[in-house]
Amino acid sequence: MTSLNLPVWLRFVLLVGMSGLAAGAGLFAYRYYTRPVTLSVAVGSIDGEAAKMMSAMASRLVTTNAPVRLKVVDSGTALEAANAFSAGKVDLAVVRGDVGDLSQAKAVVVVSHMVVLVVAPPGSTIDSIDKLKGRRIGVIGGDANAKIADVLSKEYGLDRQKTFKDIALTDARRAIESKEVAAVLVVIPLAQKYLSLVRGFSQQGPKALPILIAIDSAAAIAETERAYESFDVPKGTLRGAPPVPEDDLTTLRTSLYLVANKKLGSDLVATLTQTIMSVRRDLLAEDPIFAQITAPSTDQDAYLPLHPGAAAVYNSTTQSFMDEYGNWIYLTPMILGGAATVFAAAWKFLGLGSPKSEGPLDSLYALGRRIRKAGTEAELSDVEEEIDGILSAQRAKAARGDESAVDDATLNVAAHRLESLIHDRRTMLAKKPAVASAA
Repeated sequence: MTSLNLPVWLRFVLLVGMSGLAAGAGLFAYRYYTRPVTLSVAVGSIDGEAAKMMSAMASRLVTTNAPVRLKVVDSGTALEAANAFSAGKVDLAVVRGDVGDLSQAKAVVVVSHMVVLVVAPPGSTIDSIDKLKGRRIGVIGGDANAKIADVLSKEYGLDRQKTFKDIALTDARRAIESKEVAAVLVVIPLAQKYLSLVRGFSQQGPKALPILIAIDSAAAIAETERAYESFDVPKGTLRGAPPVPEDDLTTLRTSLYLVANKKLGSDLVATLTQTIMSVRRDLLAEDPIFAQITAPSTDQDAYLPLHPGAAAVYNSTTQSFMDEYGNWIYLTPMILGGAATVFAAAWKFLGLGSPKSEGPLDSLYALGRRIRKAGTEAELSDVEEEIDGILSAQRAKAARGDESAVDDATLNVAAHRLESLIHDRRTMLAKKPAVASAA
């Protein structure tokens, strides 16, 4: 099959154009693969701090040109954030382990641990849950802490409706001072900004210190309610003299998770997890609460299972792009090249495609058969003229620089062979006796 008869400059232009297209396609593929992915995250808390925390993280991701970005959706409360997540309105959510429907949730990181504190005002004689029977407990956080109220009512035999009353954070001090409630239940991280809120529930002085009430059945509750665990509040957490509490105090603790939908891709969640754990260190200078961001439990029977992408990060089994696709990058050109060779061979063997055009050597070799069958001098003369025509045409192509022209040496060999055949045929024809004409 002859090649296209294109000028050298046009071939060069085509080569440059194809190279440019290949480079452009490669650049587009690289930019597409490395473009940032934005995930929506629902968050809510009684004081709005959770949304501020996630917004600070989202800003840091933009500043550091992270491959994953966050779009923060302030849902108002932890329960509403969980509801938005379970409804599929967001990709991620910051949720408590004891709040909302988490059937579609897989843990990414623990944002914070939330500790249950039951606080009585200074001078109160109440020092145990049992002494709260027949009294009012103000619950800060309303719906988010409904399950804790149910659990405590069941464990200590309290009248759920008469004992627990929802109150707003801003009304806590007034409710205590007016004796509307005998104690307050709040669930917070053990960070100074939140502990200051607890200290502000009542007026304090050298001899006026709040009282923390132990949940001494915490271990038993944790056995049946896996969203909780027994936890000891360290001595002196609320400060004071004497310290409050005077010794380690048993209570309940749950976790605040960043969760991802279980259908979210593992590679994307792995990148998200790595990014969060990296920027966490940078954010510590802005707010110490970021120190509470930790890895969730990696146990198979953990209360909230890990997302496979996050598990790969914590178990150090993540793969880089080259680790994951390197074999394909190296093998694909070899496979495609081999397939192209096989296809071309099969195509040629089956004789498919456009018919092959006859080359000058084919024409010369065909003349050899005509020479052997020639019966007259006139036929041999015609063959000689055709040979001259083929040779002239090839020399003209060579003079124009046409690369498809057959080289002179090959032409001369073929022509010499034909001349020998013509000479032999003429000799043979000359020896034949003349045929007598009929009388």
